[in-house]
Amino acid sequence: MYRIAIEKLYKWKESKHRKPLIIEGARQVGKTWLMKEFGSRAYADTVYINFDSNSRMAELFASDLNTDRLIMGIEIYTGRKIIPGNTLLIFDEVQEVPRALSSLKYFYENAPQYHIICAGSLLGIALHEGTSFPVGKVDFLSLYPLSFKEFLMATFGERFAELLDSRDYRMITSFKQTYVDALKQYYFVGGMPEAVQSFVEEKDFNEVRKIQKRILEAYEQDFSKHAPMEIVPKIRMIWNSIPSQLAKENKKFIYGLMREGARAKEYETAIMWLCDCGLIHKVSRVTSPGLPLKAYEDLKAFKLFIVDVGLLGCMTGLNMRTLLDGNDLFTEFKGALTEQYVCQQLKTIDDLGVYYYTNDRGSCEVDFIIDTGEQIVPVEVKAELNLKAKSLKTYREKFNPNISIRTSMADYKKEDWLINLPLYAVEEIYECNSF
Repeated sequence: MYRIAIEKLYKWKESKHRKPLIIEGARQVGKTWLMKEFGSRAYADTVYINFDSNSRMAELFASDLNTDRLIMGIEIYTGRKIIPGNTLLIFDEVQEVPRALSSLKYFYENAPQYHIICAGSLLGIALHEGTSFPVGKVDFLSLYPLSFKEFLMATFGERFAELLDSRDYRMITSFKQTYVDALKQYYFVGGMPEAVQSFVEEKDFNEVRKIQKRILEAYEQDFSKHAPMEIVPKIRMIWNSIPSQLAKENKKFIYGLMREGARAKEYETAIMWLCDCGLIHKVSRVTSPGLPLKAYEDLKAFKLFIVDVGLLGCMTGLNMRTLLDGNDLFTEFKGALTEQYVCQQLKTIDDLGVYYYTNDRGSCEVDFIIDTGEQIVPVEVKAELNLKAKSLKTYREKFNPNISIRTSMADYKKEDWLINLPLYAVEEIYECNSF
């Protein structure tokens, strides 16, 4: 299985300004596999340490954080010689020993010759809670479930992904049915590596669903095991309400759908915990499309999406036949799945700010507004071929953006102010030639 993130790791290795690297991401998105795969490809040797329930490593890092002493201790523990530049040192589940995170400062300042990558299932929480290491002493990389393009490479082959990258839309349209079939499969399977690997090997949707259920159960167990006891019920309520929140025509998160009279301040910590775990994406409303969009963020209005479209379908009990047949009963929720899918792909693009827009009256809503750093681009999402874009036209009349994107199952078409971008090519959104 190929992960695009591995190319970022090669750039990290070759960088003259390389720092210890922290990989962030939800549980089971493939962090451990990626680190080990990179080590086997790019280094003569890899030394892997899992800090979970590792009392010996906890003792080693409990004393002073002298880097020579730490390297010697790790060499004794693993029975391996750590050679700068030739050995990749992996710290997994590093949040279990906060002093190991703190040591990264000293490796950066006093022993930059060592190549160190760290990851952990709940690392985002540890970092948010202020685990001691100075900002600026480490590099970060976010890892998500497999994108559609990565799924396409795993299931239909690299040539189809390369064709998308070429942006030769005349030829892409010739193979449209293959892309549509792959997209429907991706809606069901999603991008969790274990689910994708199973699907590639067995093509068994029932087995995929069993894996997704196991992953969801593991997440639920994390709530009880790792979250503060007083917010666990609130975390569960938020998590379980997301499918019904997304099924609404207006997908803005409404606290009252969870419990009558629920107030924002009761749930803010729980939402933050889920965000820090990497389990949800919080997409905020903006009041005006100005640069930078962050300056126009409405902190009180937002949508919540989960980490993976396949897991969302599993939470709703969606079966594959419904997805393939386009059952009328599924029409409304297909919009939710499609918006979840688009959000998930946009989040994999580096340095892309993702928001949404509604006017004060709520009569105009644009599904996503993206900040490329140079301009603001509105993105309207359509689940099928219906290309009516009333809100997008209203938005254009008011703000006159250079370009607008409508993504749907229709073929690629560029008009004066509008690009129709197929859903299966949404990862190419940053490469649209007008950006």
